[in-house]
Amino acid sequence: MTESALPEAVPRILILGGTGEARALASTLSESGIAFISSLAGRVNDPRLPVGPVRIGGFGGSDGLRDWLQSNRIQAVVDATHPFAASITRNAACAAADAGLPLLRLRRDPWVPGVTDTWIRVPDLPSAAREVAARGGRVFLTTGRQDVGVFAGIDSAWFLIRVVDAPTGPLPPHHRVVRSRGPYDHASESRLLRDNDIDLLVTKNSGGSLTSAKLVAAAERGIEVIMVDRPAEPDSPVVSDVGAARDWLQALLG
Repeated sequence: MTESALPEAVPRILILGGTGEARALASTLSESGIAFISSLAGRVNDPRLPVGPVRIGGFGGSDGLRDWLQSNRIQAVVDATHPFAASITRNAACAAADAGLPLLRLRRDPWVPGVTDTWIRVPDLPSAAREVAARGGRVFLTTGRQDVGVFAGIDSAWFLIRVVDAPTGPLPPHHRVVRSRGPYDHASESRLLRDNDIDLLVTKNSGGSLTSAKLVAAAERGIEVIMVDRPAEPDSPVVSDVGAARDWLQALLG
């Protein structure tokens, strides 16, 4: 775990992030003169760092996060983590409630299928794996390195696995791993699907524009998409853009 010094000025905000929205909020707060610290889980090698002070590493669950909030005199928390970072979102809600602190969820809007999209919506990754096993074929898997193992037992399909860092855990018997980091454009995504004869795309409903080009390319080629729905989240105020998060903080802090 690494941590840079938090400025002595107040107010003091914790941004739970690692996402583009978290980095944009850090930049906005820096320009506004609001003291903050960003926290990254540290699961990605060479992450894109936001401006300002940064903490990297876990807190030790909700109790550890609550203790950290109190010992660092944090006044509000913005959870700008990935829509599928369910554990930290739950921990943030519990810790903020225990510490008596206001919490805002900054979460990008989900993708919505268009008239030319063919989506099979599933509630979780095991359900996605069952759909893949039933269909077989050539699969473009973009669910992240920590989830590849869910598909490891499928021998009826070939997988093109795209990840930022090398996958953790077992891999399916027939596969190729491509390591790259978005954003991705429509032309390159269309070419990737064509050159690998992809007939099925598996992805999480992360939302945002960083990786949405693959959905447009898939629709144009008539490729089915197995779309994993987002996990349920605790009740809390939610905004979908950085400007609204800044306004919420400014209203809160007066």
